[in-house]
Amino acid sequence: MFKKLLLSVVLVCWACSSYSESITPYYGYTPNAAANGHQWSMGSILPTPPGLDINAVIYNYTIQKEVDDSVKVHVQNENATGTGYTFRETDEWKPGSLGGTEINKAVPVIPNIPRTAWGNGSIEVEGNGRVEDANVIYSYRVDPCFDPQYDPNCPGYKTPTPDIYEVDLTTLYDVTTDENIDLDRNVDVSKLEDDEDEDKKTEEELKEEEEEEEEEREIRLEEALAEVGRSAIFAEALAQSQVLQSVNAATNLNSYYSTTIPGGVYKENVVLSDKQLPENKSGLRNGLAQQLLHNQMIDMQYK
Repeated sequence: MFKKLLLSVVLVCWACSSYSESITPYYGYTPNAAANGHQWSMGSILPTPPGLDINAVIYNYTIQKEVDDSVKVHVQNENATGTGYTFRETDEWKPGSLGGTEINKAVPVIPNIPRTAWGNGSIEVEGNGRVEDANVIYSYRVDPCFDPQYDPNCPGYKTPTPDIYEVDLTTLYDVTTDENIDLDRNVDVSKLEDDEDEDKKTEEELKEEEEEEEEEREIRLEEALAEVGRSAIFAEALAQSQVLQSVNAATNLNSYYSTTIPGGVYKENVVLSDKQLPENKSGLRNGLAQQLLHNQMIDMQYK
């Protein structure tokens, strides 16, 4: 029953709205806000897309009261942007109403109220009574065209224009003001040609320079390898010297060879009380049985 009531409210709100043909709002509903108690924060209940507003509040609960008592139940949300309440629905249970009665209610919110206005929600009871099995669900709508730039089909959409950078022509490079450039061309061309001739080298000279550099690299490499070899030999000799010093310290002649090993005669202390062991009759019987079996097997070969 509660789900059918929720579905009917959503369909009615959907049908009575008019938006762009290609970009239409979509609808949804929250889980039970009162699942963990009779007070809740809307920040943990409602989703956060831009353009969300509430179009209905659907709730049900069971009232527990005495027949003669008068009880009021308020389902409400504080105004997050001001004072008072954004939403408040009151059910008055007058004397004569029975405890254990369940109520199902769907309250449309007209016009739709944006999400930012919905503060903390609660169920408040006035009088001698209590509320059990409460369910509070918010039906919401999300308008994608809340931001007109979301889609070209949204009302109010403006075609974006690129930001064109304006160049200040006065700040551009002016070749006529460069002190390194001689616009009069007052240069001795013959001097430039002489400098170019000095910079030019023959292929043979270049080849000789490369060979000299290669020889120098080989010499440096040999010297480096020799130095590494000498370092390795020195390290090995140092290690051997340290080992010999450790051995000499452990084998001190004054304490190693002066040790005396105790000697003497170790006499036998085991005495046999009976020098002659008795015969094992069980062993004799087993030996005789095996001998008879062996003889039978030998005799079977000749039959």
